[in-house]
Amino acid sequence: MNSPLLAIEDLQVQFRGEAGIARAVTGATLHLERGEVLALVGESGCGKSVTALAVMGLLPMPPAKIVAGRIVFDGTSLIGANPRLMRSIRGRRMAMIFQDPMTSLNPYLRVGRQLTEVLELHLGHTRRQATQAAAAMLERVGISEASRRMRAYPHELSGGMRQRVMIAMALLCKPQLLIADEPTTALDVTVAAEILDLISELQRSTNMAVLLITHDLGIVARLADRVAVMYAGRPIEDGAATSLVHQPLHPYTQGLLRSRPSISAPLGRALPTLSGRPPEPTRLPKGCAFAPRCAQVGRRCVQERPTSVDVHEGRHVACFVHQTGGVDGAI
Repeated sequence: MNSPLLAIEDLQVQFRGEAGIARAVTGATLHLERGEVLALVGESGCGKSVTALAVMGLLPMPPAKIVAGRIVFDGTSLIGANPRLMRSIRGRRMAMIFQDPMTSLNPYLRVGRQLTEVLELHLGHTRRQATQAAAAMLERVGISEASRRMRAYPHELSGGMRQRVMIAMALLCKPQLLIADEPTTALDVTVAAEILDLISELQRSTNMAVLLITHDLGIVARLADRVAVMYAGRPIEDGAATSLVHQPLHPYTQGLLRSRPSISAPLGRALPTLSGRPPEPTRLPKGCAFAPRCAQVGRRCVQERPTSVDVHEGRHVACFVHQTGGVDGAI
């Protein structure tokens, strides 16, 4: 059996701040196969972006610190890797689309220069070769009059165009892995749909793996092969997208899916919500992090932290309700 393209094992990341040590990632274990689309889902602050930045080697250390775990990309261990090795991988073999293209693009450089620099650095292209390849990629991601757009500065482009530039930049070197962190944030619905269709089409045509970070379950159903649902710094359920969306097992996943807007819902009916709030990363509970908000909580839940187990054909759930011994009595 071939090893996965990306394997994250028991990743733990902490940040030291004025309020103490914040445990942003508390034991993330994920894998991503070649050519697969894995959606990493969860509300803001659950550790999705921190996990992605750890993979890319872009965590600011300090204040961040990786205290445990392994990240292996195509057979290469990334934690503690030589900075020169990381620079050769980042942008060449794996690339990332960030949430806000306006802050990700250099406002002082023309778009064309930011694109050609990638090709000159990673593939050794001449300026002329890089310019031709960059213009061709802009055309491929749906930007017309590419030569003229390459002479523009980022602020002269719309939000949708800036996001397309970021996608073009990420794909220039034909990476094996693309990390897309909330790629449709701040875009209107029409442009967001176009961006998602573009990522999907490019993924299929190049067979690259995609780690798609989102809180939008509609995007998950549309693009992902598998889904991992994250809560308080760790995945609490993962499995095939179709199976997970139609039959969620973890109480948190069930709550997320119930809270989705629906055009079939009665007019004026309030959306169901999850009671309570996620725990503070500086004060995580002893047992299950979701226990204070869970309707099925038992004594075991507040005393032990559930591990993720395979409950049925690749569906992994970190919940005592679905494990031997159950929740050991309601509280």
